[in-house]
Amino acid sequence: MMIWYIVLAIMVTAIALWAYFTAQRLNRLHIRTDAALAALQASLDRRAAVVAALLPEAGPTAAAAEAVPLEYGSFDLRAARERAVTAAIGGLGDKRPAQIVDAEVRVQLAHRFYNDAVADTRALRLRPGTRLLRLGGTAPLPEFFEFSSYPPAS
Repeated sequence: MMIWYIVLAIMVTAIALWAYFTAQRLNRLHIRTDAALAALQASLDRRAAVVAALLPEAGPTAAAAEAVPLEYGSFDLRAARERAVTAAIGGLGDKRPAQIVDAEVRVQLAHRFYNDAVADTRALRLRPGTRLLRLGGTAPLPEFFEFSSYPPAS
């Protein structure tokens, strides 16, 4: 009978350790996702500022995009406005200034980093054991941000 108690204690300890380390990893992934979201917003805002400065006719479009914060729940509105900025940039064709090309590259990188962080976080959050033990807590499930394909780089 004593062996069963020992086996049970080992199993409970193993589950508790797994849950603890998984919760810590999930916390780090959420921090990474939040940092990547902030970097994506900064890159999008920088691109909007560069477009407004270099293309006065696209200034209102860029200002409208920059006015919408990049938060869960407002992704659709921000994505629609970013598509308009991308269309304004695409209208330049191959005559895009170097500052706009640089801003576009930064947006592409920030976009990839953010969506990679979201994919990693969601993969862990949606595992059955993580969901069963509610290791995600009350944090919202991160959303992917998709706004358009990018104009070809010069």
